[in-house]
Amino acid sequence: MFDISVATFEGIVPFIVVGFAAQMVDGALGMAFGIINSTLLVGVLGLPPALASASVHAVETFTTAASGLSHIYHRNVNWKLFRRLVIPGMIGGALGAFVLSNINASVAKPFVMAYLASIGLYLLYRAWRGKVEPREPKIIEPLGLVGGFLDAAGGGGWGPVVTSNLLVQGASPRTTIGTVNTSEFFLTATISGMFIYTMGLAAFTLQTAGLLIGGLIAAPFGGLFAKRVPARLLMAMVGALLTVTSAYTIWTAVSK
Repeated sequence: MFDISVATFEGIVPFIVVGFAAQMVDGALGMAFGIINSTLLVGVLGLPPALASASVHAVETFTTAASGLSHIYHRNVNWKLFRRLVIPGMIGGALGAFVLSNINASVAKPFVMAYLASIGLYLLYRAWRGKVEPREPKIIEPLGLVGGFLDAAGGGGWGPVVTSNLLVQGASPRTTIGTVNTSEFFLTATISGMFIYTMGLAAFTLQTAGLLIGGLIAAPFGGLFAKRVPARLLMAMVGALLTVTSAYTIWTAVSK
């Protein structure tokens, strides 16, 4: 559990560093902020999954706003795709937060991670082939609904689920990452509101503040990174990150 009495500079610095690193990865590749922080809070500090997810989403409400503004400034957002993602994502997020606050939804996590690991390997294969020509994705609204639900219920998952599946369908890496990051603000605000309704203000702790400070410092850089890096390299980086994080989550789940 958190020791909220540790109100020292040394006590908060590790969380600032983690928040910074997680947001740099998330802003640049469209995923991993929730996964990195949830793994730390649950696996290292022993926080209950519901409280960890609430803490992460409380932070993400602010970091995704800053990251989204960065992507909008660098013109990385596909507004048509944004409109089709955001409402289903908010609905799925509210449902996932309610489920996690009332029952244990972690049983399905290893199966979801196995699916995402396979998607990561496929994206690596596509990047290796060198064929990343953009195509219009077809399955969007159901993807937003499932991604929002898994994000709230699993403490992270909007980016891995939505970004990876849109890339598999042929969407442009740059605008996919920018659009998913921008729409994530509305998702995290909805999830945080549901957690506050069901749990109160338990998510707001000193450590949460550290994650927030680090995340806000890093957030403006993600849009610039996604704009500058070539599409093939972006896809390879997304695939590698997805494969490694999913494999690690599966290993920790089965080794308990």
